[in-house]
Amino acid sequence: MEILRLNEISPAVNEVFKAPYKMVKESKSPAAIILRSYNMHDYKISESVLCVGRAGAGVNNIPIDAYAEKGVVVFNTPGANANAVKELVILSFLLCGRSVTDGINWAQSLKGKGAEVEGLVEKGKNQFVGGEILGKKLGVIGLGAIGILTANAAVELGMQVMGYDPFLSVKGAWNLNNHVKQCDCLKTIFAECDFISLHAPLNAQTRNMINAETLASMKDGVNIVNCSRAELCDNAAMIEAVNSGKVNRYVTDFPGDALLGIKNIIPIPHLGASTPEAEDNCAFMVAQQIKDFIENGNVVNSVNFPACSLPRDGKQRVTIIHLNVKNVISSITDIIGKEGVNIHGFVSQSDGKKYAYAILDLDEKLNEKVIEKIKKLDNVIKVRVV
Repeated sequence: MEILRLNEISPAVNEVFKAPYKMVKESKSPAAIILRSYNMHDYKISESVLCVGRAGAGVNNIPIDAYAEKGVVVFNTPGANANAVKELVILSFLLCGRSVTDGINWAQSLKGKGAEVEGLVEKGKNQFVGGEILGKKLGVIGLGAIGILTANAAVELGMQVMGYDPFLSVKGAWNLNNHVKQCDCLKTIFAECDFISLHAPLNAQTRNMINAETLASMKDGVNIVNCSRAELCDNAAMIEAVNSGKVNRYVTDFPGDALLGIKNIIPIPHLGASTPEAEDNCAFMVAQQIKDFIENGNVVNSVNFPACSLPRDGKQRVTIIHLNVKNVISSITDIIGKEGVNIHGFVSQSDGKKYAYAILDLDEKLNEKVIEKIKKLDNVIKVRVV
């Protein structure tokens, strides 16, 4: 069974994809596709593909809605690279507080001055004086896996942390340090915080959430860190705010041409998840999800279908992707019931909108003609015997 990789992937996948699985760079009929940054929007996907796995959290490079219409499940790996990104964010706070990057560049310029260097350093270091983060107020916007780790680490470093996330999960709330003050509106964070760290997804509501108006509402000398998505910030407004001194420093993991060469904008070349540990974690996690889906039909961490899992039992498992409309399940169970086959186990989940997914464990195997009847039902997208 071939798993097509569109990018080089950590060898950690080999711990999961053992025979009969085979990782390949080219395939006409792969069972699944695994990738990192490859742009799939113009990619012609084979009819054989059951699922696509992104070794990372963001899926902007995958046409998830179009794949949902085809019944292709898309997985990501939320949290697998969270620690790596958190560490870069913490480093960014320190780069904001201290003039480290400017100081390093200046020190490098002293090359060739020989015995004078030590004296020049002592005379020149005062121009790079900075402040500490201890006791400063931090606002974390978005309390997902990375945001929570960032908030908790900042508390341990002595910062006063405020968090904003209207969609904070119960699990997330349990993992959040109780010293983190949860805010109901962004205005409080903008008005009070010395540091602001962005960890929000990119959507219509969050695009350019940091703009001329929101920047004007912030404290003078605020520090902003963006290791989430480039488009969360209006670059033109940010440049103006940095040049005026409204923003002390802006650290971004998404350099664009307009942001380069500007004093107090620190561009990092998208290094958030660029650690061997993060790459291994993402690869291993997405490989497990793909394998579980292929072998058991379980859906975990999908971005275009609801989570749905069932412990394996019975003689045959049938999975069904369908539109989230009335009578689909009853039509399916009616067909199975007329064959005299008992449904041993059953679970169905919807995304609350367009799609739903069902797993049925049967006490007896259905013949192909019955499976075809189910496939031909209205609103059924894909049926698979696992």
